[in-house]
Amino acid sequence: MKENIVYEKAFEFAINIIKTYKYLYENKEYVLSKQLLKSGTSIGANIKESGQAQSKKDFLSKINIALKEASETEYWLELLIVTKYLNEENHFELLNKCKEIIKLLSSIVKSTKKAIEME
Repeated sequence: MKENIVYEKAFEFAINIIKTYKYLYENKEYVLSKQLLKSGTSIGANIKESGQAQSKKDFLSKINIALKEASETEYWLELLIVTKYLNEENHFELLNKCKEIIKLLSSIVKSTKKAIEME
């Protein structure tokens, strides 16, 4: 994939999600950590898949899925921080990175919808 800032950010984010999952798993939190792992790593996978889209509508669908997964990940991170499974001080940056990815994906969705409408 050629240079793609949102993909690069999502890939780096997924690495941090995997590290967070390992930390949670080692501390015997199995259910929420698995949810976080699934949604947090799925973001980049869907962005990667969007690069092979067959049409703008297909691309939009994949990016929308990535956006939904990012929103779900934000939820799990917030829940894990509030319930003190994750330390807010140490995981605030991870939450902010998730919010940044959500903003980028939202922008892509808006511009893609506009492009489709103009066709």
